[in-house]
Amino acid sequence: MDRFQQPFPTDRAGGIQPPVRGREEELDFIGTRFDALAQGRGGIVCVEGAPGSGKSRLLAEAQAVAVFRGLRVFRGGADPDGRFVPLGPLLDGLLTGPEPLFDVDKLRDLAAAPEQRFWLLQELQDRLEQAALDTPLVIILDDVQWLDDVTLLALRTLSARLSAHAILWLVAVRSITTTPGVLSTLALLDQAGAHRLRLGPLADTAVAQITEDVLGAAPDPATLSLARRAEGVPLFLVELLRGMRDEHAVIVENDVARLKDGRLPARFQTSVRQRLDQLSEPTREIVRTASAVGRMVTIDLLAELLDKPTAALIAPVEEALNSHLLVERDDRLLFRHDLIREAVEGSLPVSVRRALRCHAADALAARGRLTEAAALFVDSAEPGDRKAVKLLRTAAAELTTSAPSSAVKLSRRALALIAEQDPERPEIMAETMLLLWQTGQAAQARVLAATALPGSMPPEAEARVRLGMARVSSQYDFTEAARQARIGAALPGIPASLRAQLLALRCLNLSMVGDFEATAEAVTDTLEAAADAQDRVAEATAIAVDSVVQFYRMDFSRAFEGADRAAALAAEVGIEHSLWVPEALWKAFLLSAAGRPDAALAESEAGIRQTQRQGQAAAMGMWMMNRSRVLLDAGRLEDARAEAEAASAMADELGMGNFADATLLYTLVRVALHTNDLKAARAYATDVKRMLNDPAILVRNVGSWISALVADAEGDPGRAMTLLDESFGTFDLEGPSLASPDDPADAPGFVRMALRAGAPERAAAAVAVAERRAAHNPAFPILAAAAAHARGLFDNDLVLLLHAVELYDGIPRLLSRASALEDTGRKLAARRGVHAVPHLDRALDLYTQAGAERDAARVRRRLRALGAPRRRTTSKGSVKVWPELTASEVAVIRLVAQGLTNRQAAERLAISPHTVSSHLRHAFTKLDITSRVELARLVDAREHGK
Repeated sequence: MDRFQQPFPTDRAGGIQPPVRGREEELDFIGTRFDALAQGRGGIVCVEGAPGSGKSRLLAEAQAVAVFRGLRVFRGGADPDGRFVPLGPLLDGLLTGPEPLFDVDKLRDLAAAPEQRFWLLQELQDRLEQAALDTPLVIILDDVQWLDDVTLLALRTLSARLSAHAILWLVAVRSITTTPGVLSTLALLDQAGAHRLRLGPLADTAVAQITEDVLGAAPDPATLSLARRAEGVPLFLVELLRGMRDEHAVIVENDVARLKDGRLPARFQTSVRQRLDQLSEPTREIVRTASAVGRMVTIDLLAELLDKPTAALIAPVEEALNSHLLVERDDRLLFRHDLIREAVEGSLPVSVRRALRCHAADALAARGRLTEAAALFVDSAEPGDRKAVKLLRTAAAELTTSAPSSAVKLSRRALALIAEQDPERPEIMAETMLLLWQTGQAAQARVLAATALPGSMPPEAEARVRLGMARVSSQYDFTEAARQARIGAALPGIPASLRAQLLALRCLNLSMVGDFEATAEAVTDTLEAAADAQDRVAEATAIAVDSVVQFYRMDFSRAFEGADRAAALAAEVGIEHSLWVPEALWKAFLLSAAGRPDAALAESEAGIRQTQRQGQAAAMGMWMMNRSRVLLDAGRLEDARAEAEAASAMADELGMGNFADATLLYTLVRVALHTNDLKAARAYATDVKRMLNDPAILVRNVGSWISALVADAEGDPGRAMTLLDESFGTFDLEGPSLASPDDPADAPGFVRMALRAGAPERAAAAVAVAERRAAHNPAFPILAAAAAHARGLFDNDLVLLLHAVELYDGIPRLLSRASALEDTGRKLAARRGVHAVPHLDRALDLYTQAGAERDAARVRRRLRALGAPRRRTTSKGSVKVWPELTASEVAVIRLVAQGLTNRQAAERLAISPHTVSSHLRHAFTKLDITSRVELARLVDAREHGK
């Protein structure tokens, strides 16, 4: 049987549709995708075409085929007036069908709460994943060009996270779309391997077939010639033919359709209006009113707008449905195509259309549907309409987190409607500035700020604006955040608590900038202001920042005391009130820098659990970044990479910038270099370039250190030293010099690099800093070990290198210990090779345990040169069965092959679902498979011999 041989699908009015003409190649391709889906291989297909090219009709045909084949289908679609309803199109599709996947009330609650966006996507992922394990899924999304921000986010993230599942995403989009969010989403889908189906004009053969389908007989040459005036656009063609048929412009004789005369609807809009004129007056009134409201409208809203009882609309609505201008979906009426609605709406006088939209907005607002009401006010309200301004502001506030791009449009419209001298105008300007900043339109935010700030609003209102701008820009630009907080705190007469929080944000961002002299002064000011205001939020942040200052002043004991106090105070206040969630995070970083990665990991895992329970997605993302760095320090390279990749995905979703760069790029590059993946390291180094011009010296220094590591790995230590010119100038100052926070174990690496580059003076400076740090903190063995290691390298002193090995013993930093052993073995080899072998053997074992293939290969070469070759070993978990995979990857694939979802596997392994996804992606690549079905078969074959 041909894959499309089944009964014709029905249209939305319940009638049988004729077959799709002229799209056989596209339908055949979709059929092959359904074949693959039945075998467990999902994917993405994007249908692209001009308005009226038949995208929706193709999706309808695909839906009918999928149902016929026994696939589970969910279909949703967007419309121009639905862009202010977060996740509406996707939820509409997923909540329909004979067996909805989701708890409707739970999802609606999550969708209505902007701060729950991350958890909503996680819930969607979990349920779709579980469903796809039972039955292949087809998720259809029409009119992608009108999707709201959250649905676009869901489309690009869920399709990526669920790529290994039996889920086919079938989406349609207008080819002329220019919306940045839509274009970036389509680009990401393309990168993920989406197949594009571009619908062009129909061929003559298809035009003739459709003409015969509509007119009921084969057309004569004159009729076919006129049908070609639709230029192969299916919608125009069908509407043109229906107009000819309904106006009796053709006659059928001897099974041939011939023209009665030459008068045909020349334009599509004229055709629609002619069909409208053929309706009764009550029906015309309903259709025209509906067009002013939007593509969808409820019966009760129409009754209110027309001031008629609902019962009086029964006959007109039936006539409108029978005319095929409107169709029915659930409890709403909608136009069969947006072009039809636009044509009808165009027949209304502008004043009438505006009045109807304003009336409809009032009615929707009274029903609590604020975002829908606001959408109508965007292009219908008149300047000075305070009611519209209030509604637009309320709706924008609701959408601020969930759909900031939509919120910007509403807020800017409110600003355009408010009078220049209106006392509310400064507040609306402040709201709009924040939204522009959040959506990445910093330049426009600054332009608007220049007209509003300073002095155009009351000091307290301006201070709150500055606080918001400082909090938002803390993720992107530490310098700008510190500036905004400084200006806000200096405003006269503002509340003491507001001033304390502004000062706290200023000292926090100064510490992130790396200006620790200014930071120390700011901490003192903040603590005084927090005490006066009795503001524990500001106090917790200031104490955490003071701990950072003490760390860079080389007083680890006081740094730990401050970190403990800040974490305890932050726990009392609650994470939801924190200014930036730095308090407990900093303690975890400090533990790792002090050579206690096990304790740091415990702190990170506790933080992740807490933020997950509280629904704080951004905070959880930051904890995951921290854990990736701690895993690197612990020498768990594959786990560090998986966690960093997972955190990177969250950072992209949540909009993090500088903090993510300084933490994740450092981790990813170090892992790539140790695992001998120079290609990946170079790719990450390209991303690092943006850090080198950042206003914050901390970001620049981390970026230059990462770049130098890559240059040195490429055999160019001289270029590495050039890249570190600025960083070297900060060695004797309080503040960051290499990693962030500084890793004492980086000192020997820098010394080794400087000596190779012929820069002994720089090596000497690094040694001096390491020794000074160790002398100030005798209770922290890792500092003494790093100092002895650095000095031993600089002086080429075997005794010091042996002492460093002793000091590192018992410190759970695998790579640092291995490095000291390797350097000691190398020195011993120059004297008597037999004494070098035990040290190199131990170094090789540690490198292998960590998964540091590049370092292990180097040590094996040294052992071969000494005549003591070692058989190649691996850190991988099950060498005989899974030689390609790491132990972590093996643990994940075994659970997944049993049918567990990502979340279930994550719970078993005490990691995040994102990390499970990252391990799976790497395992699939190594095993050359693309689906869970293939994975299950492979696991069964290898582990059970089947």
